[in-house]
Amino acid sequence: MIPLQAVYRRELMSYFSTPLAYVFIFVFLVLAGALTFYFGNFFEREQADMAPFFSFHPWLYLFLVPAVSMRIWAEERKSGTIELLLTLPVSRPAAVVAKFLAAWTFTGIALAATFPLWVTVNYLGEPDNGVILAGYLGSWLMAGAFLAIGVCMSALTSSQVVAFVLSAAACLVFVLAGYSLVLDAFKAWTGQTFIDVIASLSFLTHFNGISRGVLDLGDLLFFVSTIVAWLSIAIFIVEIKQSR
Repeated sequence: MIPLQAVYRRELMSYFSTPLAYVFIFVFLVLAGALTFYFGNFFEREQADMAPFFSFHPWLYLFLVPAVSMRIWAEERKSGTIELLLTLPVSRPAAVVAKFLAAWTFTGIALAATFPLWVTVNYLGEPDNGVILAGYLGSWLMAGAFLAIGVCMSALTSSQVVAFVLSAAACLVFVLAGYSLVLDAFKAWTGQTFIDVIASLSFLTHFNGISRGVLDLGDLLFFVSTIVAWLSIAIFIVEIKQSR
């Protein structure tokens, strides 16, 4: 655990040693606020809740989270520091997990920075704070799923741009999987069982339930299992690439 903690601290501090962390948090806060108040019709709805705020999170994460994850392994490989990292007394699975946890913590900090909006909603009315807390939990879990995919894609290449594009494309598939437009395209040549499987892979389907305050065990396990699955693939990729 000590080597894992060391890599975790190293990675987390590296975010704040460059302008990336502050730019990401600033952009996230500005876009979240703008989408909530202007496009989410926050005041026009005359309802004290944070539903408009959480409804835009999948689309914010679709572009912002790959921007965070693209550097995790691609930069290490491009700069040549990956050999130094993996010669430390830390296993490759532990290094992958530590890097992921550092990025997940960072996105959690950005999400926590939106706390003034929660205070504003309570000032304007009497919202169900349990629902809001569930929304934050679901948002953080979904961000973790996006990040796990991004870590995997970053491990594939030494180019941060390629890693960003691959991550965004893969995440888009999981976001759109639950849309009727996508599901209708499969109805012409496949059965309902296969369509249900595709729909069950949608981040939106599982996040929407949690953001409404319904903490279904299936939704929580979906995001956890997605994180574990993609991190397992990332560990396999790192092992294969470094054994060559």
